[in-house]
Amino acid sequence: MKTLIYGAGSMGIVLGAYIVKNGGDVTLVHHNPLQVKALRDNGARVVGTVDITASVKAILPEEMEGLYDIVILLTKTRENDANVRLIKDFLAPDGVLVTPQNGLPEQPIIDILGEKRVLGCTVAWGATLRGLGVSELTSSPDSLSFSIGTPSGVRANHQDDVKRLLELMGEVVEEKNFIGARWSKLLINSAFSGMSTVLGCTFGQAAKPMASRKIVLALIKECIDVCTAAGIRIEPVQGKDAVKLLDYNTWLKKQLSLFILPIAIRKHALLKASMLQDIEAGKLCEVDGINGAIAAFGRTVGCPTPMNDKVVDVIHRIEAGELRPSFDNLRYF
Repeated sequence: MKTLIYGAGSMGIVLGAYIVKNGGDVTLVHHNPLQVKALRDNGARVVGTVDITASVKAILPEEMEGLYDIVILLTKTRENDANVRLIKDFLAPDGVLVTPQNGLPEQPIIDILGEKRVLGCTVAWGATLRGLGVSELTSSPDSLSFSIGTPSGVRANHQDDVKRLLELMGEVVEEKNFIGARWSKLLINSAFSGMSTVLGCTFGQAAKPMASRKIVLALIKECIDVCTAAGIRIEPVQGKDAVKLLDYNTWLKKQLSLFILPIAIRKHALLKASMLQDIEAGKLCEVDGINGAIAAFGRTVGCPTPMNDKVVDVIHRIEAGELRPSFDNLRYF
């Protein structure tokens, strides 16, 4: 299979290194010539909870040629329309584009490529770019899992091939209720990525003080309430059922959920939100596609999301230079 990782940033470097290290064949694409040169000269280097270096093929977008059977899209969702339209010319007629991204990216891509050419994918691990060609894996090595599926339940092109490819890195679960798996990921991202970005810290640090922990739990509760109103069943992630663990309707259950929260995120405590990484690099982030997506969906089903609305507002103010990521931002909640 001719396979491409489009977006050799923090996550793409880790995935590419694992695939090649374990016998797979993949080409990494990045728009930055310096990143491509570093990958060509030094390989894909993964540090942090593991230490891996793999010799990889790396190219610029303009060096893509021929048709690819599998394209794994690891760019920001706000760039999807332009990137998918470019990739479309290089995707085989029976090829498939895989979406291990944040938010709810599948349907707009299906509108461009067609249903069977898009395979939804969520990941339960994270990484931080540490330099040219170097990425830090910030999740525990025993938590490297993927969920794949389609919004309609129809099997995508090459779904078995994608499963085998991703299994070179970790466990792959084929979800019959992929929308529920997608919302599981969005629940985690909205709460922990949102507050990690607002506060300028890791997931574990956001869950530690009670003041920020209460906001993280409130964000989770809003996501659960929106899905309940929409009739969406949120799927467990790595055996953990967020709804059973963290939903609450009584004072006692809320206190139990607050106690559980730091324990539930312990394998990903060192993870630093990609939104925060973008802001630190002087870029716009994906908050509108994460917390903003929950707020927008909440409006369509008549479910208020005041905490997600506040996260969107504070992060936009950080992007505009009015605020900086800091625990001082707790005063806005």
